[in-house]
Amino acid sequence: MTSGQPRPGSLLVDGRLVRRLLARQFPRWSDLPIERFPSGGTVNAMYRLGHDMVVRMPLIEGGAGDVAAEREWLPRLSPLLPATVPEVLGAGEPGEGYPWPWSVYRWLPGELPEAGALTDPALLAGDLAAFVRAMRAVTLPGAPGAHRGGPLATLDEATRAAIEELRGLPEEGVDRDALIAVWEDALRAPEWAGPPVWLHADLMPGNLLVTGGRLSSVIDFGCMGVGDPACDLFPAWNLLPAGAREVFRESLGVDEATWRRGRARTLSQAVIALPYYRDTNPAMAGNARHVVREVLAETS
Repeated sequence: MTSGQPRPGSLLVDGRLVRRLLARQFPRWSDLPIERFPSGGTVNAMYRLGHDMVVRMPLIEGGAGDVAAEREWLPRLSPLLPATVPEVLGAGEPGEGYPWPWSVYRWLPGELPEAGALTDPALLAGDLAAFVRAMRAVTLPGAPGAHRGGPLATLDEATRAAIEELRGLPEEGVDRDALIAVWEDALRAPEWAGPPVWLHADLMPGNLLVTGGRLSSVIDFGCMGVGDPACDLFPAWNLLPAGAREVFRESLGVDEATWRRGRARTLSQAVIALPYYRDTNPAMAGNARHVVREVLAETS
């Protein structure tokens, strides 16, 4: 995946800073090769460390908060999930002018799945559904609220503003009236009335790893917590083709209202991302366009 430009206000980090931090805090690893790993993400910088580790450095303050959450919850979630999740090997602390905690993880092999280029979409859909079911079955107490996990209406203002912003980008060819119709339809759907469930809450293609076309790992749990189960339906539109989308839905037993909310949540994320990243992050902008096409095709 091609690296995007950093968000405004992001810290600038490089391999020299990473090596200084390692030398002070983890000297046993300080002589290993360090190489920046290209990523479309904008919250963290990733550095391969030797052959089997990776250093994850938050670039913005919000990402720094995710570090503590992953340290606390990933060891407890890992044995409950059917896919491998990141394992923290070293808990780095601020230093050398770097202001936030950071982590050393075990390197997870695999490839990022790409919409339109999946080896066996139906099998991957089943794997994704199994992961989501396992997350929903987690009963660990004291869970945080998931990012974006609240009522759909909390996203209304930002979503409408983003759709309006697309009006000034006619080259994107987006049917804004159709997007508004999908969004307003979902707002009319009943909200989730059951107890909040555990969620990854950011199942984007860039947070999934596949091996031989099958789901092998799920990464970046910074948005995790409990909330509306519709939040973990993102892969239905950001990755899976129509036939596999139905496999995913049927395997999860998703009711109509939850499906409509999940589709709208995925659309909201896409329309906000598209004008923000269109000139700086080709991977995220491209996925946003894909979501818009898939949602409109499903609802036309």
